[in-house]
Amino acid sequence: MAASTIISPPAFVSATKASSSETGLRATALLSHRKISVSSLKSCQTGFCSSFLIKGGERRGSRCNAGRGLVVSASLPAALLFDCDGVLVDTEKDGHRVSFNDTFAERELGVTWDVDLYGELLKIGGGKERMTAYFNQTSWPEKAPKTDEERKEFVASLHKRKTELFMALIEKKLLPLRPGVARLIDEALGKGVKVAVCSTSNEKAVSAIVSCLLGPERAEKIKIFAGDVVPRKKPDPAIYLLASSTLSVDPASCVVVEDSGIGLSAAKAAGMKCIVTKSGYTAEEDFDIADAVFDCIGDPPAVRFDLTFCGSLLEKQYVS
Repeated sequence: MAASTIISPPAFVSATKASSSETGLRATALLSHRKISVSSLKSCQTGFCSSFLIKGGERRGSRCNAGRGLVVSASLPAALLFDCDGVLVDTEKDGHRVSFNDTFAERELGVTWDVDLYGELLKIGGGKERMTAYFNQTSWPEKAPKTDEERKEFVASLHKRKTELFMALIEKKLLPLRPGVARLIDEALGKGVKVAVCSTSNEKAVSAIVSCLLGPERAEKIKIFAGDVVPRKKPDPAIYLLASSTLSVDPASCVVVEDSGIGLSAAKAAGMKCIVTKSGYTAEEDFDIADAVFDCIGDPPAVRFDLTFCGSLLEKQYVS
C-alpha cells in the first residue's frame, strides 16, 4: 500500500483534475473502494474539510454543506445503518458502565467496573455476554446461583435492571447525540434512503435513545435491530444481514456507520461499506479495513462527511 499523504483542499482539487486529465476518467473514477482516513478536521474551506489523510495513493474528497469546491456525482445508498452506542451517543463510559455499576451495587455483588476495565470488556459484544465472560474469568459473586441455567437467568435479571437505569439516564437527556447524527439522518430520510439502527444493546435501551434523543417523528421512520434479535452478536455479521433482508436491500448497497473494531468486522463480513466515527473508547483501535475513518460525523461549520460522501463509497463505475 502506498504511503499516506496529506493533501490540502486546493491541492486536492488540482490533483484530481490532473489525474482525470491524464487518465481520461471523470471524477467518479476516483471513487473506488479504498479507504480514506480523516483526522483532526476542524473547519471547512472551499467546500471541503480542512485536511484529508488519504491512503493507497488515491485522491478523494467529500463535499461539505458549504456547497463549494469539486462536485463529485455519486449514487445514494439504499440504506444507512447506524450502530447505537458510541455512534449515535457516546454512551459507554458515563452511561452503560455507570448503569452496570449501579446494578452491581444494588445487588451488593461487590463488583465495580472501572473505566479501563470496561474498555477491555467492550471487546465482547452484548451486555449479558460481557457479564458472563467477566464472571467466568474472575469468579462468580457469592450471591450468584451455581448451575449454568440459573446463572443465565441471574445475568438476565442483572441486565434487565441495568437497562432500566440506563433508560432513566437517556430519558433525562443527560447524554447528548454526537455531532452530525441528526443532520445525516435527516439528509438520508429526506432523500428516501432507508435508515436503521443495528446494535448489540438491549432493544428497549436503543429505542429509548432513538425516541428520546432523535424525537418521535424521526423514530417512526427508523427501523431498530437490537439485543437478541439475532443469535450471534457482533463481530458476527448476522444483525447487518438481518437488516438488509428485512429492509429488502442488497448488502452491497448499504453504508454502515460504526465506532468499534467488532462493529466494523461485522459490517465488512456482511459485504457492506463501513465508515468509522471514533468514540471515547475506540480511538486507538485498528480500523485498517474501514472504508473511511473520522472523529465524528460533524455539524456545520465542521462537517466531516455527508450523504453524498456515503454514496461515493458505493461508486465503482469508471466512465471514459
